[in-house]
Amino acid sequence: MKLDPFYLIVDDVAWLRRLLPVGVKLVQLRIKDRPDAEIREQVVTAKGLCAQAGACLIVNDYWRIALDEGCDFVHLGQSDLDEADVPALQRAGVRIGISTHSHEELERALTFGPDYVALGPIYPTTLKVMPWAPQGLARISEWKQRVAPIPLVAIGGLSVERLPDVFAAGADSAAVVSDVLRHATPELRAREWIDEAARSMTAAPPPVG
Repeated sequence: MKLDPFYLIVDDVAWLRRLLPVGVKLVQLRIKDRPDAEIREQVVTAKGLCAQAGACLIVNDYWRIALDEGCDFVHLGQSDLDEADVPALQRAGVRIGISTHSHEELERALTFGPDYVALGPIYPTTLKVMPWAPQGLARISEWKQRVAPIPLVAIGGLSVERLPDVFAAGADSAAVVSDVLRHATPELRAREWIDEAARSMTAAPPPVG
């Protein structure tokens, strides 16, 4: 499969009303510490908004809700894999992305037959405390050699200015939270990401595998 090179992560469906009209085509809804009923409502709303915009919605963590509501993509962290019914998701045609931060986690992720693998943090990030050191660009190239032709998503500390190096190293898509959501003008910044991601992907070396 092919992922859009600009992968936006938002923490509330309200962001979709603002940023989908800018041209976002790949978005993850990542909500933490809210009641399941509220999360379900947000997932249903997000699914409708993304369908109208022709965008792909990825639901983070809440795989049961995604399955119940007929969503077609979930993202799972390593701890989610401990209890997620991956075979049930795959039988339902739900695609799966998996986070990795180490060689051991990558080996585990690949046993599930993921539709993409995420690697991070590439650079230092202030979004949350990370027990892992920044992976760096060389790790992107290493991971791409290992996972190709599965798409590789880079995440963590990314910015528009860093995109050319990230794609040149082998990433297929670049995920962002803070550089867009905490920007003074998120809509403008998202448009800059979309434009630079397209340029950087065009200039990147041919894919591995």
